[in-house]
Amino acid sequence: QETDCYSPSLVIRDHFTPGQDYPVREFLEKADTALTDASERVCARYGFPCSRALGQLQAIRQASAPFLNQSDAQVRVLSFSY
Repeated sequence: QETDCYSPSLVIRDHFTPGQDYPVREFLEKADTALTDASERVCARYGFPCSRALGQLQAIRQASAPFLNQSDAQVRVLSFSY
């Protein structure tokens, strides 16, 4: 399954590499850190957290949930769009 994801900040590039595969749990940890960082950057600039980034994180958690018990499940980051 292929899904487009949103980040309000380019900080996401500090956490993921296009073409790289990540075990689901590692991907979730990185997504949590990256999207939380992105939301905090929005908060620092505009005075409120980015609900869209936090919503994206929730969507990633939900989509990943069925695969958490599959030790060989991987997520591949295909690319970044600007």
